[in-house]
Amino acid sequence: MNTIPTHTIIQLIRYGIIGVTSNALAYAGYLLIVYAGCGEKLSMTLMYLAGATYSYSVNYRWTFKKSGRAGAPFRYIQMHVSGYVINLILLYVFFDQLHYPHEIVQASAIILLAAYSFLACKYYVFRDCLLYTSDAADDLLCV
Repeated sequence: MNTIPTHTIIQLIRYGIIGVTSNALAYAGYLLIVYAGCGEKLSMTLMYLAGATYSYSVNYRWTFKKSGRAGAPFRYIQMHVSGYVINLILLYVFFDQLHYPHEIVQASAIILLAAYSFLACKYYVFRDCLLYTSDAADDLLCV
């Protein structure tokens, strides 16, 4: 029987702590900005950028315990650009086209994107790389 490794569980708990606090603040900010008169998509954009910036710095050092990992910032931006596009599409389809309340659409998007982001961070953004030597050359193996 395969079990989830302890370090993955610890990462998930840490990611959850950061995610809950970051997303709760971002969602509150989203609602405040919308009710102040800005549009839903502009509000989502502003809070997405603020949350992504905060989350990167904390997850980089605490959740995945990385330092000096080349390429991680670029991969993190890639992950968040794709997450942003997914979020924008969800707002467009479910709020603009199907007329669901934007509060529910955005709250649901946060939950969906949290799962997506954890998996992307663990297996793509902050993946572990090992240097090994073969007969032909030194290679970098990322797992």
